[in-house]
Amino acid sequence: MKKGLLLLLSLSSLFSQAQLLPNFGGQRAGLSALSFLKNDLSPVSFAMASASVANKGNLYSSENNPAALVQIKSSGIAISNLSVGAGIHQSFLASGFTLDDGSVIGFNVNSLNAGAMEIRTEFEPNGTGQLFYANNTALGMNYARKLSQNFSIGIGLKYIYEGIASYTNHTITADIGFLYTTDYKDLTFAVVVKNFGGNSQMIGSDLETTFNRTDVVLNKYTTPSIFKMGFSFVPYESKSKKIVASAELNHPSDNAENIRLGGELSFRDLLFTRLGYKLSVQGQNYPTAGIGVKTRLGVHPLYIDYAVNPTNRMGVQHLIGLSIPFNNDQR
Repeated sequence: MKKGLLLLLSLSSLFSQAQLLPNFGGQRAGLSALSFLKNDLSPVSFAMASASVANKGNLYSSENNPAALVQIKSSGIAISNLSVGAGIHQSFLASGFTLDDGSVIGFNVNSLNAGAMEIRTEFEPNGTGQLFYANNTALGMNYARKLSQNFSIGIGLKYIYEGIASYTNHTITADIGFLYTTDYKDLTFAVVVKNFGGNSQMIGSDLETTFNRTDVVLNKYTTPSIFKMGFSFVPYESKSKKIVASAELNHPSDNAENIRLGGELSFRDLLFTRLGYKLSVQGQNYPTAGIGVKTRLGVHPLYIDYAVNPTNRMGVQHLIGLSIPFNNDQR
């Protein structure tokens, strides 16, 4: 146990001191491509202001901390849909499969589609009658296993495709997460590095030129890497009620550091209410919130979760999700 905790703290110190993701601050906002990778697609985490890096694992954990996948009790699937704003939706599908040795392998699909948009030019600002599409898709695979009774590790790889009209981009990113649990009030510590990868560039063959000058410049941009560390614990638990509190520090490569705080109150493991708040995040002056219920789909448990995030400029974002662990209904 001590070795696992020391390793976790050493990794946290190494990432912070070496500045794997340097703290350039808010002036770097918008300098990374593939921003859809930063959206939280777990309704449980979303409702808690994404303060979930150290939360108990579930079928959405490949989105927050792949190491937490070792805590799922059975194989299953989870789906969610996020209303980003301006009519744009982002969907997520994840599956986790428990193996005989206690490890877990997972697969996920993360897709953002902006729908059809009209092509406009300076001579036809009302539209040419032609349409173009924008799509971002990430296909991921995760593997998690316990290194000891209390310490676990998870890794993930994602293939990412970006398409805007006739321009395309392909790249690969990696995730790695660590989780350390204790026997005191389920106190858990976690460290995660997400979306770690190299530069990528859009490629297109129909660059418009005017007077022998190319109007479109296709530069290389970094992926939105982020270093996260946090903890969670259970300050109160009875036969019918349970409170979970969590906190997380986010260190993104394309923005300023910020802190997330979250909490969950559950009743008999059937009804869940969640609340969260983001500190030092521009456009986020309001708390996040959500609710979840457990029911059944045949012999399988069915979790229905809903979360809401009021923003200053993009309106209210809604996220709804369903998760189905197979053959694990203990009610």
